[in-house]
Amino acid sequence: MTQPNQPSQPSSDDPFVDHRSMGAAGPDPLGLAEAAAGQVSSADRAHLGQLGTSAVGTEELLRVDNLSVDFPTDDGVVHAVRGVSYSLRSGEVLGIVGESGSGKSVSSMAVMGLLPRSARINGSISFRGESVLDMPPAVQRSLRGRKIAMIFQDPMTAMNPVHTVGDQLAEAVLSHELMPKRKAMARAEEALAMVGIPQPKQRLRNYPHEFSGGMRQRAMIAMAIINDPDVIIADEPTTALDVTVQAQILEKLVEVKDAIGAAIVLITHDLGVVAGMTHRVLVMYAGRAVEVGETDDIFYRTRMPYTAGLLGSIPGLDSESDGRLRPIHGSPPSLINLPSGCPFSPRCPLASELCRQEEPDLMATDVMGHVAACHHWQRLAEADDPTAFFRTESEVSK
Repeated sequence: MTQPNQPSQPSSDDPFVDHRSMGAAGPDPLGLAEAAAGQVSSADRAHLGQLGTSAVGTEELLRVDNLSVDFPTDDGVVHAVRGVSYSLRSGEVLGIVGESGSGKSVSSMAVMGLLPRSARINGSISFRGESVLDMPPAVQRSLRGRKIAMIFQDPMTAMNPVHTVGDQLAEAVLSHELMPKRKAMARAEEALAMVGIPQPKQRLRNYPHEFSGGMRQRAMIAMAIINDPDVIIADEPTTALDVTVQAQILEKLVEVKDAIGAAIVLITHDLGVVAGMTHRVLVMYAGRAVEVGETDDIFYRTRMPYTAGLLGSIPGLDSESDGRLRPIHGSPPSLINLPSGCPFSPRCPLASELCRQEEPDLMATDVMGHVAACHHWQRLAEADDPTAFFRTESEVSK
């Protein structure tokens, strides 16, 4: 499998590029990763945090600028994505986190060109400096699966139940290259072996229902990497898997990334996964990016109350709140009728009249390369524990 070329560099004044770390492995804030481990054990997280061995390059593979996606409905226009921007360098793992409905998957489906025709897409998406949105459909199809691949949430529904796994993997090759099917099947066998499926040659003849959940997810990773893509978009790759299999899948994903020299956009709601394997994090809320920064900055130098609330709602072994969680009260707003001002203000303990009247843009904070959409990020910077703003009444009374 070939290594991608590296021709260009991102601009030095780009707020969405991490300027402080272009080293090898991603950050591993394991003190908080253990608390954020969620369903995967802290031991597995510690192992995962040391898996990324390939250096993050300077070549910019993917750039998304001011991306907006709207869906007209009978009830009104759904503003699913609102002005999201980010960049991705070779060898980098970017985590996109947020609650369900925050726009994580829609933004990535827009990159892949898989949204329905009813979707209204504005902004720009560039791959290696070329505008994806301006490409003819045939060129977009040639890009999809070959240069930009996607691992979908549910492997059982993503794979065709009436075709063998081998035929589906070979089809992913033959749709982009002219070669004998025998050679394509050999590539499929190689891909299954790379993701750790035993007896790959025999498994090519199996149907998806004959694979376990973990094996189906590995097969989906094999399908994503079979054409040596430059970018892999992993949309909740560990959904519905048990804890042991989750750690194995994440470990294999990072190993494969290093083997083929790809970059990854990891979409997840599991902060433990983010802590263990990403270089940078983009936090989304109500269709917008509300905080962007290096992973350890997001965990240890939070500058957005929503992010602090997410971190504070995670159970920890050293919890001082009698085992009770610190929830973020309320629900995400309707994307059809967004509230005035900051969409998080109805749930935010720091909300002021300014927040309810004016929605903040992403602004630079006291940490280099770290931006947050909050009028009061300085209060979080001054706090010893930003999650304390979400303490329950019983905790405060103590």
